[in-house]
Amino acid sequence: MKAIIVTEQAAGRSGMKLTERPNPPAAINDVIVQIHASGFVPTEMEWPSTWTDRRDRDRTPSIPGHELAGVVTALGYGTTGLSVGQRVFGLADWYRDGTLAEYVAIEARNLAPLPGDIDFTVGASLPVSGLTAWQGLFRHGRVQAGQSVLAHGAAGAVGSMVTQLAREAGAYVIGTGRAADRQKVLEFGAHEFVDLDNDALEDIGGIDLVFDVIGGDIQKRSARLIRAGGTLVSIVGPAEARPADGLAIDFVVEADRAQLTEIVLRVRDGRLRTNIGNVSTLDDAVAALNPTKRRRGNTIIRVRP
Repeated sequence: MKAIIVTEQAAGRSGMKLTERPNPPAAINDVIVQIHASGFVPTEMEWPSTWTDRRDRDRTPSIPGHELAGVVTALGYGTTGLSVGQRVFGLADWYRDGTLAEYVAIEARNLAPLPGDIDFTVGASLPVSGLTAWQGLFRHGRVQAGQSVLAHGAAGAVGSMVTQLAREAGAYVIGTGRAADRQKVLEFGAHEFVDLDNDALEDIGGIDLVFDVIGGDIQKRSARLIRAGGTLVSIVGPAEARPADGLAIDFVVEADRAQLTEIVLRVRDGRLRTNIGNVSTLDDAVAALNPTKRRRGNTIIRVRP
C-alpha cells in the first residue's frame, strides 16, 4: 500500500516520505479500514509515541496521522460491533501506525459508524478536534449553561469546535485569535472576539472556563481571569499557571465511540460545522503538510477519490 512514513525526529514534517509499505494485518479485536480520508495534527512530530512504542523502543519507520474515515474491509479474531463494508470514522492509537496510508489496522472500539450522508473528508476532520473540544468542555471542564468560556485559538480546528459546542451548551463564549480571525470566530458562534495582538485580554473580566491551546504567557494571563471555582483546561501539556481559587487540568484526547456519535449527529443536523482549511491527495500530502504560509483549520488528505 502507499503510505507516508517518518524516520528521523529531528527532520520533523520535512522528513515525511511517500513510499510503499506492507498492508497491515488485523490483530485480535482489530479491524482493517480502507482509508478514504485522513487527518493530521502538526504536533505529532513532537510526540514520543510517533517514534517509540510503549516500552520506549524505536518503532520507525512509522506512519503518522491518527484521524480517519473509510470502509471496514476485514475483521480480526473476536472483533464485534462492526461489519465488513461499514462506513466508519475514528481516532487511531497514538503508538501504532497511523492513517496517512491506504489501509490501517485499528481497534474496533476506536471507531464509530459514519452516516452515509456525511462525506469521508468531513468524517476525517472530526475525531481530534471534536473529541478534544467535547472532552475538555464536558468531561474535564464541566461547562454549564450560563457560564462564560474563553476559547483560545477560536479560528483553529479545536477552537472552532470549542466555540460551537460551548455556545450550544448555553455558555457565553469569548473567542481569541489574530485580527484577521475576527469574522471567522464570530461566524463560528463566539459572542465576542479578542485580538490577542492588540486588545487587552484582562479587560474581559471574570471567566468560568478557559480552554487553552496556546500555553506560555497567554495561559498565565488567562489563569488570572478565572473566577473562584472555575477551571483552566489545557491541551498543551501540564499547566504552567493555576487559577488562584480553581482547577487546572491538562489532558490527552481519547477515542470514544459514544462521543464521536454525538459529534457526527450534530454535524448532520447543522448544529456543528467543520473547519477544513485544505484538502489534498496522498500523492501530494508531503507538500500539503509542510505549508509555506499559515493555514487555518484542518488539512485533510483524501486518500481515495
